[in-house]
Amino acid sequence: MSDETLPEQIANHLRREILRGTLPPGAQVKERDNAAEMGVSRTPMREAIRILAKEGLVTLRPARSPIVAMPSYREVSDNIEVLTALELLSGKLAVERATDAQIAQIAEVQDRMARLYDDLDMIDVFELDMEFHRTIAQASNNPVLAEAHRAILARLWRARYLSATRKRSRDRVLRQHTEIVEGLQARDAARVANSLRAHLEHLLINVQEFFETEGDELPPEQPEPGSNPAAE
Repeated sequence: MSDETLPEQIANHLRREILRGTLPPGAQVKERDNAAEMGVSRTPMREAIRILAKEGLVTLRPARSPIVAMPSYREVSDNIEVLTALELLSGKLAVERATDAQIAQIAEVQDRMARLYDDLDMIDVFELDMEFHRTIAQASNNPVLAEAHRAILARLWRARYLSATRKRSRDRVLRQHTEIVEGLQARDAARVANSLRAHLEHLLINVQEFFETEGDELPPEQPEPGSNPAAE
């Protein structure tokens, strides 16, 4: 049985809709309509939308429906800079502090991803990838670092997913993950750092290519039926 609260379950559903593009950038996330469609009350739906807003996937607006956000390339690249620093520190601390069981857990996530990669939906593969990186941060045994990493990672979900779907580099990703795991198992901080740095450099390249192709602006927003934007 899932340990997730109802708002978290709803947020997970909406997050997938955003990643798949069913809810594209600029689309309104209507609390009442979505609650009715999912058969839930508006209170957990409201909480779910707040979760997504904290992750940067949704933009809240006073007295109007939230919209799916699309951060600019500068905002995404700034977050990637911070994520890179956090992941490098996580790797260093995991080498020094992680228990053998924690390193085995990281290896298990990687083994699962390699085993299931070709059979899973791309979102499921992506979520395994994010689990791999979160597990390394947790193995730093620094709760402040792990929480900061989780928050930054959440802000980058859509950018990372879209870049991954445009360039699905299966062999490179699995190879780099394996190198990270082997570095952790050997307690080799330099090897882990080099592998993480190479892995994250490809993230920035893919994201940059995505923005160059797609642009970084939200599409023109459609007014809600019955609304009067000039009066807002």
